[in-house]
Amino acid sequence: MASTQHRRHQAPLKVLSIFGTRPEAIKMAPLLNAMEAEQAIDSRICVTGQHQSMLQQMLSVFDIQADYSLDVMTPGQTLNGLTAALYAALDPVLEQTTPDCVLVHGDTTTALVGAMASFHRRIPVGHVEAGLRTADVATPWPEEMNRRCIDQGAEWLFAPTPRARDNLLAERLQGSIYVTGNTGIDALHMTARRLHADTALRQSIDRQFAMIDSSRKLLLVTGHRRENLGDGIIELCQALRTLSQRDDLQIVYAVHLNPAVAVPVRAALGGLPNVHLIEPLDYLAFIRLMQRAHIVLTDSGGVQEEAPALGKPVLVMRDVTERPEAVAAGAVRLVGAAADSIVHGVSELLDVEALWRRSARALSPYGDGHACPRIVDALLARPVDEFTAGDDLVKPLAGRAQRRAPHLAAPSVTLPAHRV
Repeated sequence: MASTQHRRHQAPLKVLSIFGTRPEAIKMAPLLNAMEAEQAIDSRICVTGQHQSMLQQMLSVFDIQADYSLDVMTPGQTLNGLTAALYAALDPVLEQTTPDCVLVHGDTTTALVGAMASFHRRIPVGHVEAGLRTADVATPWPEEMNRRCIDQGAEWLFAPTPRARDNLLAERLQGSIYVTGNTGIDALHMTARRLHADTALRQSIDRQFAMIDSSRKLLLVTGHRRENLGDGIIELCQALRTLSQRDDLQIVYAVHLNPAVAVPVRAALGGLPNVHLIEPLDYLAFIRLMQRAHIVLTDSGGVQEEAPALGKPVLVMRDVTERPEAVAAGAVRLVGAAADSIVHGVSELLDVEALWRRSARALSPYGDGHACPRIVDALLARPVDEFTAGDDLVKPLAGRAQRRAPHLAAPSVTLPAHRV
């Protein structure tokens, strides 16, 4: 493949972005906008529909149109079934578009298959949000294994933080590493500015939450990870039933559409007077609700990044996290999935004002809102002014990654581009 520097003076770099879930859409949206504004990039979008209804909701919020929209999910589908369906659906797209590179995000099954299918066709892969790690390949499952596999074959490793860079350096991977910050913080900055500037929009969103009693502290809850399905959801519901007995607290739970989550949650918590079960929100509404929250209880990776930047204490229903920066800063605490631990963690933040204040310091160890321009610069072989904020929160190891130009050759076959 010709160097990206040479191509910049000829045809635009053809970039195919592949994603399929709501969180991926949120974090890819500002990057897609940045690439669309760059004349040296021909940006194409393929969405797999891994979270179909919630994904379309996010695309509408950010006014994004997919070039390819796949529908790979079926009822009762196993991970292996989903993986096979994704391979079968994505390979014709890669053959049709003949991209110069493929971008995938994070650690979903879509990201794994998108990266592997591209690797099999010798198409260079850029991994957005590379280098996140726990100490256990089974936690979170299957995401930890997914992201490790993606990083092994990626040509561009876009690490969100110095800690993520250090993880990649320790594994001696072949790809070029860039510390960019997290694109999710770019999306958060865009959304916060929009909400701040538009009073009518804020008021319109707030009307959706007329049930919220402003005299009570608000606990915002999300929970859906595979590792917490089954017993984990039961423990969470037990904890929320106990916490709902407090007169100073109200609970808003954005319930995932997955029946493995929605059915037991609504059976256990439906009808409790100060527990409000709502369907997943669009991104604008969720950020607005997070702004109004007193405490956030979650197992979501993205929320661990967003809430500290808004000055909201976060309790994470996991025993380990691949996002340790905010834990080190005191904004995030790991409480596990046991009901007693959840109740204790929430109660401490409600009852100990000094602890809540320490946890509520607004900080952003995950980015400064400029991750997307850095990624665009790296793709086009321009100098990259890397993200450094947060080095004082989690001390990085010494050393930098050697810069190498991508070396995998794109397929020689040329087919007509397909635009939907």
